[in-house]
Amino acid sequence: MQDALRPTLLGGPGPDRPATVAGLDVAYHTDGERLAAAIVVLDTAEHRVVDTAVVRGRAAFPYVPGLFAFREVPALLAALERLTVRPEVLICDGHGLAHPRRFGLACHLGVLTGLPSFGVGKTPLVGDWAPPGERRGDRSELVDDGEPVGAVLRTRDGVKPVFVSVGHRMDLDTACALTLSLTPRFRLPETTRAADRACRDALLTGSPQDVTLPRR
Repeated sequence: MQDALRPTLLGGPGPDRPATVAGLDVAYHTDGERLAAAIVVLDTAEHRVVDTAVVRGRAAFPYVPGLFAFREVPALLAALERLTVRPEVLICDGHGLAHPRRFGLACHLGVLTGLPSFGVGKTPLVGDWAPPGERRGDRSELVDDGEPVGAVLRTRDGVKPVFVSVGHRMDLDTACALTLSLTPRFRLPETTRAADRACRDALLTGSPQDVTLPRR
């Protein structure tokens, strides 16, 4: 499926000055099957939460390295349907083109929703890179098999970098600029931090918003 969908990816440029962006994340129960998926929409001016949607269910696909998106996409799409504010950009806690088949979670969600998307990963899934400079905003190229697939971006002085890669309808410069605008105090974007809190809280508190997710 990844190979079939990859030709449908569109490149940038990404949107100029989007008013809203959404963070997406999934938290798992210790059994590895039950999950909570969250999408949190922030305004880009003040990083204020303007909408949140959370669903709980079970993983729709077994864990297979490189196919992680198949576990999470159904739950995230269900959460997206519950939003009342449609975000202009999706920011995934994961990867886009920086993937063994050049079709990570950010690519999946961008193609299926039509929304501009990119991923910000804590660790790389593929590729080689030289360490970026130590100052906020410094970046280096993430390269896999001789192909540039993303950027290694320093969001805080002297702090470990993040790994940015585009998904759908996005360019790397815009993705990096948005990432920096969303990291005024911390290493990870405010979108990622907000979505992480929302899905973890839902998993712990047992939110009533359970959904039945299709199993493949």
